[in-house]
Amino acid sequence: MNSKQIHQVLDTFNVTPSKSLGQNFLTDENIARWIVSQLDIQPEDCVVEVGPGTGALTEHMAPLCRKLILVEFDARLAAYQRERWAESPHVEVHHADGASWDPRRLFAERPVKFMGNLPYSAGGAILANFLTSPCACERAVVMLQKEFIDRILAVPGDDAYGLLSLRIQMDWVPKALKTVPPEAFSPRPKIDSTVMLLTPRNPLELPPFNHRLMDELMRRCFAQRRKQMHKQLPDTPSWPEVAAAVGIPVTARPEELGLSQWATLTNHYDSHPLATIAQKDDELFDVVDEQDNVLRQASRREVHGNNLMHRAVHILVFNKKHNCLLQKRSMFKDRHPGVWDSSAAGHLDAGEDYITAAHRELKEELGIENARLVEVGSLPPSEQTGYEHVRIFAAMQDGRISFPAAEIEGVLPFPAKLIDAWLANRPEDFASSFALCWQKVRCMLGNKE
Repeated sequence: MNSKQIHQVLDTFNVTPSKSLGQNFLTDENIARWIVSQLDIQPEDCVVEVGPGTGALTEHMAPLCRKLILVEFDARLAAYQRERWAESPHVEVHHADGASWDPRRLFAERPVKFMGNLPYSAGGAILANFLTSPCACERAVVMLQKEFIDRILAVPGDDAYGLLSLRIQMDWVPKALKTVPPEAFSPRPKIDSTVMLLTPRNPLELPPFNHRLMDELMRRCFAQRRKQMHKQLPDTPSWPEVAAAVGIPVTARPEELGLSQWATLTNHYDSHPLATIAQKDDELFDVVDEQDNVLRQASRREVHGNNLMHRAVHILVFNKKHNCLLQKRSMFKDRHPGVWDSSAAGHLDAGEDYITAAHRELKEELGIENARLVEVGSLPPSEQTGYEHVRIFAAMQDGRISFPAAEIEGVLPFPAKLIDAWLANRPEDFASSFALCWQKVRCMLGNKE
């Protein structure tokens, strides 16, 4: 769309650009086309665009993707977009705040890519909403004021380096692509904008760490960034020991630490006993026959290496909204790394019974104690279950959970019907036995959302 067409839209829908909403509309068609090319849209992709405005980027994306989801805060521009794409069923328009629109439904739409010409005032909140791990997006191209992008790109030693830099960089690799001058917009902003590409950081590049705890520690320290950071951290463990392990002086300030050092520091303050242990190869399991009779004991390594029949539990935890908590397995797991699974699951230790194992796994993986467990079914050993006799339990739980970073990348609650759609569209996103467990539990829920 050129400048004349954009102003016709604004006049028709009685839109006066709002400074408070950061409404500076891109009018340079060549730049718009180039920005869209950086997203590398494929025919199978679902693209979500936040803040489409008058559609300068939208019109170039719509013909390229399988599905296009537009999230527009301005009701008048959302109405325009609905009218503009009324004959295009693959385009959805949502009148909503991009900082609070629920992105969980995007998991069922993968592969998903994110596009946004974002306002400075809400850019951080929008990026956090869509791109905080675990998220559905696999690539993002955003345009923001240059100053804001400079803060994301900053490294230790830069004045701009801080909490925003680390929050984005812990999950994404940012790269500045182009500076866009004020004359490419209407009305013209006072400063340049920058187009930035975000690609996922390899999760194996850093040690496993608790994202939530790291964010809490960073917030404490950067609240007074010029002060020595140990003054803002918990009293235990001993700061000199932590500093030595991280490789920093005891007088270090938060802006002096790189990303990997923050991850290492976080692990020293993580009190979870399994924080850095993905699994123990020397764990002993009961080897059983097809009737679940114990034959002998063997190590985890031997059981998995030889596909011996053994025992396991799966627990599906629901909150008061009847959403089911699903865990994304860590990339450090020996089986099914990086996929989604039941709320908690694990093997029975040698000599352990199923209900005891279920309570233990709930405590170890989610920090839930004394939950009321209901057994809802069982699965026979098969290739799909990993040659496990599986007992399936359900539980209700609301409130804070805690999980070991080495085992679990993240936990999110999902409505039942969204899980249904996700499983139907993307079964490869889940551990092989999850679909069987979900079928057993789904019958309990009836027609719940």
